[in-house]
Amino acid sequence: MKKSQRVEAFVGILGSGEKAAEQGFDACYLGYFECFNEGLYYEAHDVLENLWLKEGPGAPDYRFHKGLIQLAGGFVHLKLQYVHPTHPKHGRRLDPARRLFLLAAGNLSPYGPWHHGMEVGAPVALAVKTAALIGEGVSSRNPWDPGKLPRLTLPVMPR
Repeated sequence: MKKSQRVEAFVGILGSGEKAAEQGFDACYLGYFECFNEGLYYEAHDVLENLWLKEGPGAPDYRFHKGLIQLAGGFVHLKLQYVHPTHPKHGRRLDPARRLFLLAAGNLSPYGPWHHGMEVGAPVALAVKTAALIGEGVSSRNPWDPGKLPRLTLPVMPR
């Protein structure tokens, strides 16, 4: 089974398909928010990447989806570093996470203030704030806390 088929099956399990059809969004787009808000950042990344790859580089939402994928990717790094701070690979994930958050903010910013039912300022602010909390170099610290997961508001189709 191809990765895209596995992701589509996973999205079906999430229940995003029914909501997506009802609200006019792609199920992978809504699935991203469901996964992200549960702290399943790797899954959020994969789900939205599936849509992003289908649409391709010429799509009007290419950078928007890329920014959301980068946001989830940054949290993948923080979560792994939090769980395994002394691991040779995972212990060095703060700088890559910071870079991803800054890239995410840059890719999302042009789409504001509202895009696809979401206030774009929220993920941009989350990315910028998290990058600042990480800091740089020797003073880097992991701000991720499993008891205080960041949340993104699920998109709503305007009535």
